Amino acid sequence: MTENVLQPTGDQVRAFRDRATGEPISMLNLLRFKPKAVYEDGRESDLSGEEAYQLYGEAFNEIMGPKGARVVYSGEVRGFLIGEGEGAWDAVAVIEYPSTQVMLDMFRNEEYQKAQQHRAAGLVGQMLVECGAGFSFG
Repeated sequence: MTENVLQPTGDQVRAFRDRATGEPISMLNLLRFKPKAVYEDGRESDLSGEEAYQLYGEAFNEIMGPKGARVVYSGEVRGFLIGEGEGAWDAVAVIEYPSTQVMLDMFRNEEYQKAQQHRAAGLVGQMLVECGAGFSFG
């Protein structure tokens, strides 16, 4: 079973912190956009959910790029070749962080917190999968 949500639970954040190795990590983002952006403060918006999320992405790159985070890949989901779950996600992104701590610090960053309004306005929810060293393809 999968469920798109907006924020991690406290237990998930603690487990994420406890897995820290000091090595770089990558986060696989599976994203589901709202048809129309809905801001929590009730402001009117003609933006689609995807457009609101793009504003978040621009802010993310400005804030986190200097800290060593980088988007490795992003693109739209076109369909499944293997497995089930068609329509569960609209887009994917792989973002690399220099360490778990850099990502944890991001959550406390005031500028990042301000950018979260666009993320929340644009997303139905997402799945965020932590990936790290330990498997080699080939």
